[in-house]
Amino acid sequence: MSVHAAWLPAESFVALGSRRVLVHGDGVDTVLDEVTRACARHGGQVRRSPCGDADVDLVLALRQAVPLPVPAAQAARQAAGEPPGDEGFVLTRSGDVTVLLADTPTGLLYGLFHLVRLGAAAFTVDQPTRRHRPALRRRMLDHWDNVSVHPVMGQVERGYAGGSIFWRDGAARHDLARIREYGRLLAAVGINAISVNNVNVGPVEARLLTDRLDDVAEIADVLRPYGIRVHLSVTFAAPVVLGGLPTADPRDEQVRAWWATTTRQVYERIGDFGGYVVKADSEGQPGPFSYGRSHADGANLLAEALAPHGGVVHWRAFVYNHHQDWRDRSTDRARAAYDHFVPLDGDFRTNVVLQVKYGPVDFQPREPVSPVLAAMPATRLAMELQVTQEYTGQQRHVCYLGPWWSELLGFRPWQTPERTVADVVTELVAVSNVGDDPFWCGHPLAQANLYAFGRLAWDPRLDPTAVLDEWIDLTSPPGSTGDTGRVRATLHAIMDDSWRTYERYTAPLGVGFMVDPLRHHYGPNVDGYEYSRWGTYHFADRDGVGVDRTRATGTGYAGQYPPGWAQVYESLADCPDELLLFFHHVPYDHVLHSGSTVIQHIYDTHFTGVAQVETMRERWRQLAGLLDQALFERVAERLDEQVRSATEWRDQINTYFFRKSGVPDAHGRPIH
Repeated sequence: MSVHAAWLPAESFVALGSRRVLVHGDGVDTVLDEVTRACARHGGQVRRSPCGDADVDLVLALRQAVPLPVPAAQAARQAAGEPPGDEGFVLTRSGDVTVLLADTPTGLLYGLFHLVRLGAAAFTVDQPTRRHRPALRRRMLDHWDNVSVHPVMGQVERGYAGGSIFWRDGAARHDLARIREYGRLLAAVGINAISVNNVNVGPVEARLLTDRLDDVAEIADVLRPYGIRVHLSVTFAAPVVLGGLPTADPRDEQVRAWWATTTRQVYERIGDFGGYVVKADSEGQPGPFSYGRSHADGANLLAEALAPHGGVVHWRAFVYNHHQDWRDRSTDRARAAYDHFVPLDGDFRTNVVLQVKYGPVDFQPREPVSPVLAAMPATRLAMELQVTQEYTGQQRHVCYLGPWWSELLGFRPWQTPERTVADVVTELVAVSNVGDDPFWCGHPLAQANLYAFGRLAWDPRLDPTAVLDEWIDLTSPPGSTGDTGRVRATLHAIMDDSWRTYERYTAPLGVGFMVDPLRHHYGPNVDGYEYSRWGTYHFADRDGVGVDRTRATGTGYAGQYPPGWAQVYESLADCPDELLLFFHHVPYDHVLHSGSTVIQHIYDTHFTGVAQVETMRERWRQLAGLLDQALFERVAERLDEQVRSATEWRDQINTYFFRKSGVPDAHGRPIH
């Protein structure tokens, strides 16, 4: 089958493509191409300035391209004041003409895709003059794609959508048409940066920095017209692996010179190269600890090489002891990022971005917000999300993550209305969920997560339900379905609460994990990691469950938060139910704020979760005949698997805790 159009089907351009459109300014070829194709398909007309003051319905113009067409000049006067900036745009109506103004071609492209989202409303509803600008300066996707197939992780680590769109079996794919379509999709939601290879850099991937740089440049050339800058994941040991030096010590002059020379050569080939992404001293990756140096020393080494060229280094804060003794309850993986990095606040160069996972452990369906995000005011911070569904159903389960990300971005570390996480971070980064699958993401409905990431990175205050509505309207516009209203209502019924449904039938009350290591984190295995070296424990016994992370009797992790939240999490009485087992070890008869005991909550949520998934499947089946058949069948197949897997989760979790606690279900439901 052909590649699915995702949120840019031809039908979504009807309102734009049926109008008379004037494009004004130099260097706007990408915008002109989009408009030309839309008008050719839908009967509109496109004109290029200068063409006098022709009768038009829409003007797309760069503000500096004077003289402006009359409607654009009038709009520019109305919009006088603060400029929209490098990526922003101004939208207004001047008489019967819709006018879009921008300072740059990228801003104009973002504005064009905003018009596509608005549809007919852009031309039939009064548009008060409004500036649109991204809240965060960099909105970035990390591809964990391997050039060579890894013997364990495959072509794409934690990838659930087929192979890589960039690489195959050790070589570049050169599928430039697919990459170009990807660039369109990303630009349409405001994503402006990607890294193209795995953070766990292997020997073949390391060479992308040097003798295989042309492969990276090819990708950069295709994505540049869509305002997307390419970054590379690099190994900290590159001076040894690639340069033949005896050391990668960040304070060694030869090492500094090697990075400076290599980086200069990168920019000679890719002038707008974004920079480096580094996973160091983490899960076996090399780093500055090998030389007795700090993470600031390591990050600053690369930042120094990048600074003359305007590049940045994204230094991941995912550093912890992955050889933990499970019997040692004083060591806590959740503490690690804070303990390693907060003492270094103020030591990083200004072009270092510390990339911090949203929670302290590892992309769980429920974690507290990482305290690092509130503890490093002198360091540029990016919050890292995971669009790929490693711990949320691996794109075999419907799990719309927009509400979860919105909750994280809106978290108030100091419990005051003035500042949220979105106000603290300067960037939002996420692990991509894209592969060479015809539906891009494996599960067609998982496209909504990629869409939501881009939209929330542009404006973290957007309502995730409204974002989902946008995605539904774009992917299922009139003419593409048998009943648009019914499709929209059904998708909302399935997806709106799907993250919480997933949470209900998996690990309870924030304790996390309980996934199967032998199936690469898919499906349940309550003790799968319990006696391992990875530090992801639940400490369930016959008396209770949960991890004591209090200052009084536990690991002290709760004390890493600002005083208000530290007090809330420390208190058994005040700790939110959904995080109870993350912060406290409690008996099974502990009563939650909901009025239920812990053990009954476990039983109830797992039975409820499965019932909700069964309802999802029935709702989807009612759309038979209204959607593209291949799409309908793919989702139906995934929902069958979700019902099977959710049932497995329910039965394993409930049986495990029934046998541990000896407490029967109050409602007498069967537990094996």
